[in-house]
Amino acid sequence: MKKISEFIARLLLALVFLLAGISKISGYADTQGYMEAMGIPGALLPLVILLEAGGGLAIILGWQTRLVAVALALFSLAAAAIFHNNLADQMQLIMFTKNIAIAGGFILLAVHGASGYSLDNHRNPS
Repeated sequence: MKKISEFIARLLLALVFLLAGISKISGYADTQGYMEAMGIPGALLPLVILLEAGGGLAIILGWQTRLVAVALALFSLAAAAIFHNNLADQMQLIMFTKNIAIAGGFILLAVHGASGYSLDNHRNPS
């Protein structure tokens, strides 16, 4: 039960990034324009897609979990600060706190690792 719970937790935490990364591919021009409107170079979009989709998949599979979790935690904090900083707007406040909470989940993964049902655990069972 513990291993499946750990896998489900990783899946739920990472799914939002996997889906967001994939959706940025189909809405590439719009996403690039939004990034540029927020002062972020649109040329960084391929890296964002790679981090979101690739990082989300890596977390789900439990591959390089600690490293990817740190990267996604930092990404979540940066996204909160850059894209959701109008805390007077109720929706932006919700999005800001959501990103902070997600970063907290990734910090836990970075500290504890993927645990059960993961490629990391399969290579180095302890």
